[in-house]
Amino acid sequence: MKIAVLVSGGGTNLQAIIDAIASGKITNTEIALVISNKEGAYALERAKNAGIEGRFISPKQYTDKEAYSQDMIKIIKDAGCELIVLAGFLVVLPESFVNAFEGKIINIHPSLIPSFCGDGFYGLKVHEKALERGVKVTGATVHYVDSGTDTGPIINQKAVYVKPSDTPEILQKRVMEEAEWIILPQAIDDIANHRI
Repeated sequence: MKIAVLVSGGGTNLQAIIDAIASGKITNTEIALVISNKEGAYALERAKNAGIEGRFISPKQYTDKEAYSQDMIKIIKDAGCELIVLAGFLVVLPESFVNAFEGKIINIHPSLIPSFCGDGFYGLKVHEKALERGVKVTGATVHYVDSGTDTGPIINQKAVYVKPSDTPEILQKRVMEEAEWIILPQAIDDIANHRI
């Protein structure tokens, strides 16, 4: 199964996928394409280091969202991708894009959905809100993408305990290490091997 990984930043989840393919934790899968909406994203360097095609494609390069959507659809289909993995991709995808790949887009979100999700909940903001609320358990969720924000069917989740000394940055790192980097590769492997 060929996959496209869409990223905006450092690409730590991308690296987790690359490593899981290399170690055999993800089987029957090849990353055909990495796309970032940020030109200098370290994720593109990670792709290059792994011998994977990386592309910078930003909605700002297009006259409107629909032109961006149609170009992205063509690029991903031309690469033969059967699954799109949003791994810290901070662009709201146009509905036409989501519809073109219905049931073939998954996302990793750094909380236990339905907590701390939806519009405005991304990156460090999720962990700031979790600490503000005083939750004792947080985690990560892999879910299918639909036309809403973090509203698609849940594939899997993993809980992470919150410590009294946590800062948003410390909690973010632990959620990545203890949850995101485990359940995202698991979900890809399950889809590639028809267990989902």
